[in-house]
Amino acid sequence: MEDAALGAGAPCAEEGAGPSPASWLQRLCREVLRSSQLSVSLAEAPPVAVVAVERYMAESPPPPPPSSALPKPPAPAYCYDVTLADGSRQEKCYLAPPLNALVRRNALRAGCRLRLTRCSYLYDEKKLSSGFLCLERLDVLRGPSELPPGGREPGEQRRPPLKGGRSHYLPLWNNEDPYGDIWLASRPPGRVEIEVSKLTSLGHLEMNWRSRIHFSPLLVRILHKARLRYYGKPDKKLDIPYQAYFEVADSSGMMSMVLWNSLCPEWYNSMKIGTVLLLEQYGIKTSYPFKTQPTPGDSQMKRYTTIEISLNVRDPPTKVNIIPEKMVKPEWRLPEVRYRFVTRSELENLPNNHSCDIIGLVIFVGRVERTRKRESSEDFWIHRWAHVVDGTSDQPFILELFATSQPDVFEHIHPMTYLVCTQMRVVRDITENTPRTLYLTTSNESQMFITGWHKGQPYTRDSKVKNFIQWIKTQSEVDQMKKTVIGGYCPFPPAPNSFLKYCKNNKVESVLKAISEMEREIEDLHYREHKRFAVQGIISAIRYVSHAAEDASRMEPIQEGRVESASQTTVKNTGMSKDCVTKGKKRSHRNKEANSVLELQCASLEQQQHLRMLTRKSRIKRKIEHHTEAENLHEFQQEDSVPEQNILTEPDTSQPDRADKEGVSDAPEIEEMGRTSHDSWQSGLWTMVKDNLIDHLHYCTVFPESIPRKFDYMYKEFLIQQYNLHPAVHKPKEYRTNKEIHEFKSASGPGHYEVTILGINHDVAVDVAFPPIFCPEDPHLFRIEDIQNDTLLSCMSCISMCQQDTASNEKLYDTFPLSNEIVKAAVDLDRQHVICILDICRLGEDKVEVFLNKIYKIMETDVVNLV
Repeated sequence: MEDAALGAGAPCAEEGAGPSPASWLQRLCREVLRSSQLSVSLAEAPPVAVVAVERYMAESPPPPPPSSALPKPPAPAYCYDVTLADGSRQEKCYLAPPLNALVRRNALRAGCRLRLTRCSYLYDEKKLSSGFLCLERLDVLRGPSELPPGGREPGEQRRPPLKGGRSHYLPLWNNEDPYGDIWLASRPPGRVEIEVSKLTSLGHLEMNWRSRIHFSPLLVRILHKARLRYYGKPDKKLDIPYQAYFEVADSSGMMSMVLWNSLCPEWYNSMKIGTVLLLEQYGIKTSYPFKTQPTPGDSQMKRYTTIEISLNVRDPPTKVNIIPEKMVKPEWRLPEVRYRFVTRSELENLPNNHSCDIIGLVIFVGRVERTRKRESSEDFWIHRWAHVVDGTSDQPFILELFATSQPDVFEHIHPMTYLVCTQMRVVRDITENTPRTLYLTTSNESQMFITGWHKGQPYTRDSKVKNFIQWIKTQSEVDQMKKTVIGGYCPFPPAPNSFLKYCKNNKVESVLKAISEMEREIEDLHYREHKRFAVQGIISAIRYVSHAAEDASRMEPIQEGRVESASQTTVKNTGMSKDCVTKGKKRSHRNKEANSVLELQCASLEQQQHLRMLTRKSRIKRKIEHHTEAENLHEFQQEDSVPEQNILTEPDTSQPDRADKEGVSDAPEIEEMGRTSHDSWQSGLWTMVKDNLIDHLHYCTVFPESIPRKFDYMYKEFLIQQYNLHPAVHKPKEYRTNKEIHEFKSASGPGHYEVTILGINHDVAVDVAFPPIFCPEDPHLFRIEDIQNDTLLSCMSCISMCQQDTASNEKLYDTFPLSNEIVKAAVDLDRQHVICILDICRLGEDKVEVFLNKIYKIMETDVVNLV
């Protein structure tokens, strides 16, 4: 049986077995096996393609010997297997732990190319003739893979992880999503005869469970479903350590049900809201006291909270049957699924932590980001922001969406889709007289549904859902499309108005970071990890940078080169070197000459006029794409079908677009308040200290991925892929486009500000970026009031409002000078110690985004209350 594991994508054939192989990877295997050390260094290895990068729980390291006095560094919690292809063969290899940082930064990823410089062969000492290649040193190459991947042999089974005896892989970026072949998409309903006389009820179980060992069958309906929980640990040998909670009900009330371990891959995807289950040979246990509780749609329903139903593969082996809805009989008296839908106009009056359901049209969806669950942990939550409108208010729902174990839904949320979110919790700042922070966040029991997933869902019969569908039919698709935005930096939730409130739930020592610590903080960031922290400093310089100039510099040809050299970094230093940080520190400032900026802005204006003409020409083509959305309204039409001929009707386009109007702007007079040119300012203190700094960090680059973009339905799949996390397994593109992300129209203006923060000891400084986030077509999308009580940042964001009397929106959108209001606000802060709230995010590889979110003046009351 062990020899069968040595199949075509598995370990190499033994030396001397057959003719010389055509595959370079197979020849490499034989060369390694001939080595006396089972290890070789490679001088001129050809590039190979990375087909997959997959993660799994590491095995617990052996305990140190009693005589060892030196503490061992913490072992990695996870291992990675990398599948390589040379054009004719695939080989799954183990990634040596010192190289794990390449994966954590998304430098080593599916679809890239690499060149091996050192590898070895590892035998599994607990199995016969079982071994694999170990990648010890490598160089990741720039550019996409050009090699055909070379598929698996016919009939070959997908192999389990190479080390540690694990039976399955985890998702690459979190632990909550189903991933891999072991997760069944669905279980077909069974045809079973139900003997009602032999059934028991939840109420009867709650009263008599202690006196019984075996329990009668249960017939229940699922009312709520929680996200998956993975509880694996390196020192635990559980096969599939998963758990999932459900709330089930019959005519007597509602009770928790827990799905354990290997039953999760088998049944989790099939157990949907509204599904009717026949349960036999289940267990009963006392309830876990700290689990979250959903809010039932029927407030009168009785809840049984002392016990829970346990479904496991053994002790006892549970029997589960799904009963088709058409077989459900009224005399069973199973409760219907009820919801708590609210409209956006009703949200204003709901209290903090109130539970509700919503439906709306998505007009903005942000990129997927990750947040560490615990400090120094390798476990992350993944989440994104979305804005949704329902026609009852001029304000959108603002949604914080965490992954809900529905990756096929979460990864395909895009503008112009109809989004339903259940069991959302209201978050509002109850300390403010006029609350600014008001949004909804997912709970443990939230479920999300988008266009394509609504058919057959119980909520399609809800009156507020029907009202939303009626409103949609009155809307113009073109008008809604003008408001749509995707991706980029989202400065939400806004920081409180005072630093005292910011520190309400944190110790000042853990909130405040020294500027000199920023390098270490950035070095430790994982791919798409987002952090927010505070630094003390002095605002010393401001400069405006045009994105048009940055795009022009991006047009220079890029030579093929190495992104990361593992042979020089991770192996020698047992971790990533400081090369990435150095690149961030040494980034040169662009656009030093004001005249070149103005010339590029003028050129950009001509290009935008040309693009507008092209947009008009492609409108008919887009219309075909857009009306695919209307077809999905069939999902909401069941017993009472309604006509759909007016859904998102096309408006009259005979009138010229506002974007085609020309505006005239008179430049404001330039006052001498520390200006060095029309687009920059620096303080007198900065001119004295800038040449004597110990360190000056440059993290002010705004990458194309940081800029919110106008959504274009023709390029939907490309834009969705850009703002999702990178997949674990390389897939051929489902779209064809030669466009780059920076070619899509910005939704927030043509430039950004670089702000220099001087350390309070005048010895270090850092340059960060501030993007003036606003959307002229939809001012509610990124709200300027979110940075109120912050004069400098308000001026930077509100310059369009300051100049509306003298310039049209269109002309302003193309020219964005450093106004006198900004300079005055900066002068007012000269030499003042302030607290700057920074948002940092690793976009991938060495690209790190550092944005200024908020500036607090240090008030005496803050110091007194915080000490």
